[in-house]
Amino acid sequence: MRIERVSNNQFTMFLTFDDLIERGFTKEDLWYDAKDVRNLFSDIMYEASFELGIELAGSLLVQVYLMQAQGMHVTVTQKVADVDWEDDFIEMKVTLDESNELLFSFADFEHVIQVSHCLANLKIGGGSVYHMNDRYYMLFEKADLKHNITEDVIAVMSEFSVPSILTSHRLLEYGKTIIANDAVDQIIHHFK
Repeated sequence: MRIERVSNNQFTMFLTFDDLIERGFTKEDLWYDAKDVRNLFSDIMYEASFELGIELAGSLLVQVYLMQAQGMHVTVTQKVADVDWEDDFIEMKVTLDESNELLFSFADFEHVIQVSHCLANLKIGGGSVYHMNDRYYMLFEKADLKHNITEDVIAVMSEFSVPSILTSHRLLEYGKTIIANDAVDQIIHHFK
C-alpha cells in the first residue's frame, strides 16, 4: 500500500490487487460484501493515519476508484469543520467507481512493439500510446477490447509491462501522444 499526503485534510492511497488479496479480498468483494468492505476501509484508514501522523475523527469522504488491472486508488478527505473533538468516532461516506480502461507502463518502446505483435494475435488493433517521464504508456478503452478477452489482454500486457497507477486523465494532460488511435494496428504496420 502506498500512501501520500495531499494536504492537511486529504491523503491518497494506492492498493494493488496483491495488497487486497493479502487482506483476503477479491475485486468482487468490494462490490458485494458491504460489511467486510467497511472493515477494510477502517483498517486502511487507521494504517494511513498512523503512517502520516494525523488523527482521523468526524466525517470522512472516501472516494475509491477501481482500476481494471492495477488495483484501487483511494482519496480520503476529512471535513475538519464538522469535527466535534469530544467525540471519538469516524463517519465515512464512500463513493466507489470502476475504470473501464487498461493502462500499462513500459520501460522501452521495444516492449510496446513486442506486446503489439502478441495483441494482434488476439485480434486487438486499437489502443493509444503515450510518453511521459521517460516511460511509454499503452492505454486501452473498453471499446478497444473485445468483451470476453480483457483477462487475456491483461495477462499478455503483464509479460511486457507493469500496470500503471497513473490515471488516463493525468497522462492525457501531461504526457506526449505518440499514437492517438489504433496503436496496435499502426505499430504492426510500421514495425513488421
